Amino acid sequence: MTTADTGLDGTGVGGAAALPTPVAVGQTEVLDVDQFGGRVERTELPGGLRVITEVMPGVLSATVGIWVGVGSRDETPAVSGSSHFLEHLLFKGTRSRTALEIATAMDAVGGEMNAFTAKEHTCYYANVLASDLPLAVTLLGDLVTEALNTAPDLESERTVVLEEIAMRDDEPADAVHDLFAETLFGDTPLGRSVLGTVDSIEALTREDVDGWYRSRYVAPAIVVSAAGRVDHQQVLDLVRTAFGDRLSGGARPEPLRTGDPGAGTTPHRATGLIHRRTEQTHLLLGSVGLGRLDDARFAAAVLDAAVGGGMSSRLFQEIREKRGLVYSVGSSLTHYAGTGVFSVYAGCAPKRVPDVLRLVRECLGEVAAHGITDEEVRRGIGQLRGGLVLGLEDTGSRMSRLGKSELSYGEYVPVPEVLARLDAVRPDDVRVVAADLLTRPTALAVVGPYREKDLDRLSA
Repeated sequence: MTTADTGLDGTGVGGAAALPTPVAVGQTEVLDVDQFGGRVERTELPGGLRVITEVMPGVLSATVGIWVGVGSRDETPAVSGSSHFLEHLLFKGTRSRTALEIATAMDAVGGEMNAFTAKEHTCYYANVLASDLPLAVTLLGDLVTEALNTAPDLESERTVVLEEIAMRDDEPADAVHDLFAETLFGDTPLGRSVLGTVDSIEALTREDVDGWYRSRYVAPAIVVSAAGRVDHQQVLDLVRTAFGDRLSGGARPEPLRTGDPGAGTTPHRATGLIHRRTEQTHLLLGSVGLGRLDDARFAAAVLDAAVGGGMSSRLFQEIREKRGLVYSVGSSLTHYAGTGVFSVYAGCAPKRVPDVLRLVRECLGEVAAHGITDEEVRRGIGQLRGGLVLGLEDTGSRMSRLGKSELSYGEYVPVPEVLARLDAVRPDDVRVVAADLLTRPTALAVVGPYREKDLDRLSA
């Protein structure tokens, strides 16, 4: 399973992250207390592992996640796809439990356990009744610290990962996103798929994957986050037991990021094509965007909402509502360390692609030249405010926000402060970022019944 880093859950959205106030190792700091009894606490254990929890009054469940600061962006071509492969392999069994025993234990309490791999991190999580939190931490801790990664398990799971790649290739709406990343960033860690390739997965050995595990899954690179009906001290005790002597540390692994695109704004190439005899053409048009600590990131989120973030957005109104050319059209922002992506997705009949692309470019050009209206700014802020708060109503989203805040930003920003920063965005802020972001060179990715000779016409 893979995921993207949109940053629209309020993690680090205030611009450059402030350095956290130093706190002694093992000392718990209270990061936030609200009027309803909510409480966010953080402790760094000896060895560098960090634990952050949020009490959510009124819920009967808890979600816990173990976040590891390694993803596909840390991989060299020789081990491409190994982070995601490892995510699969860890569920195959540990020194004390078989894969069946792991699954049976979670099913017996009605819980859910899963994992996902992204460009810059991997997360293993479980959602359970609060009374079953000790089981969840024990099982997840066992996976992360005591995986066997045997050669037979690697071979069986290799087939599963290859099937996942085939499933992605059979779904044009998924394939176009990986094609767009490669078109935009080229043969770099950000340009390569989180899944790896058929060739790279077939070439991975047990030594490759287990070596990745031993070198990258160390305490300083790990964050444990939990939200719901939790007690911070209980979570600390459970983590200490689950990780045992592994809390003694090991050096924090430095990101490899060989050939990383960094902060440049020029796409690797202008167009990418997968020829497929589909009834619908899937396309992505976009540019290199803003890094997750860019000061303009908040205004960019408002811009994105107005351009293609909902049914009232310009793209939706112009292309679907007025002309009925597409079923789906919208824009999105994705943020990484030092760089990012702004893109517009559309799916339409092949014969309509030229018109759809023309309208998308006209819309982006109009906004780049003149900005958006004050009313669109107000509506965009309201959309983001509502989406943020409503998106944090469950324990899983709260756990995810805690983990990403700590792992990727090094700070926790309370929700009211995030909302205040949103409210501080002014129309001129949005116009400035639009004039920059929407005039950058673009890349176009197309999956559909087109040929290379057609791309010059489509990209014009």
